[in-house]
Amino acid sequence: MEVHSIDWNAVWREQRRRHREANRNSTDASFWDAKDAARRFYRMAQENSGERIEKTLRGLLLTPSSRVLDVGAGPGALAIPIARRAGHVTAVEPSEGMRSVLEENIDAEQIGNIDVVPKRWEDVSVADDLSPPYDIVFASYSLDVPDIEEAVRKLEEASSRYVFIYWFAGETSWDAMSRELWPILHGSPFTASPKCDILYNVLYSMGIYPNIRTFPLRHINRFADLEEAADHFAPRCFAGTEEQKEVLRQYLNGYARTDGDTVIVPGHSTRVKIWWEKADPPS
Repeated sequence: MEVHSIDWNAVWREQRRRHREANRNSTDASFWDAKDAARRFYRMAQENSGERIEKTLRGLLLTPSSRVLDVGAGPGALAIPIARRAGHVTAVEPSEGMRSVLEENIDAEQIGNIDVVPKRWEDVSVADDLSPPYDIVFASYSLDVPDIEEAVRKLEEASSRYVFIYWFAGETSWDAMSRELWPILHGSPFTASPKCDILYNVLYSMGIYPNIRTFPLRHINRFADLEEAADHFAPRCFAGTEEQKEVLRQYLNGYARTDGDTVIVPGHSTRVKIWWEKADPPS
């Protein structure tokens, strides 16, 4: 009997296409281009993830001489503390807002060993845009790319030893929120982005058999009031009309809770750390 193998890269591409179509053929990039949103993201990362960031750093096998590539560095929640412990960091970040805040933070922290590359990972040439090889290459929740196999091959091309990918497993709180809101806001169902099951099968089909650790993550989105919370989520929900914004406010009003003089929108998800050490080339 003939056995037909599954093209898992095509499965990833199709799931991402359906997700983008549900999201009005857009991505979060334009959302993060707003510097206020990028600064809020960095502030929330510090509140939510001080302990998680420390665990992540311990798990990256850093040494004082390590050369590190951070793909999708955002405002520098990981790149900046890594730069304090490693020899060099190259931070790839396409979003203008995120990159501006990253550069603000680099200046504020007086860090001199970070290079910033203003490109999407799919547009990066490892030979022309980067300074390989890197001892450690990692992508933390940033591989929203059309061709995941090509993206992984470039991670491997840039790395001389370790590759780390952090991604999602199962339904996130954002997926659950969107699943409820999309039929009301847009009259259509929501489709989630591809998760780690597809990513693992892509790696397996490439002959990469990685280590995997699964861990829960609870986080807090903190706002001055409900209106600020609605302003934060409206671009991500594509709530552009006043009627859509009112639907979002009503939803958040039932979901949020107060904490002192602030409003909290809690979140949760299951995350995975996927990593491997590159095999030595044949002698």
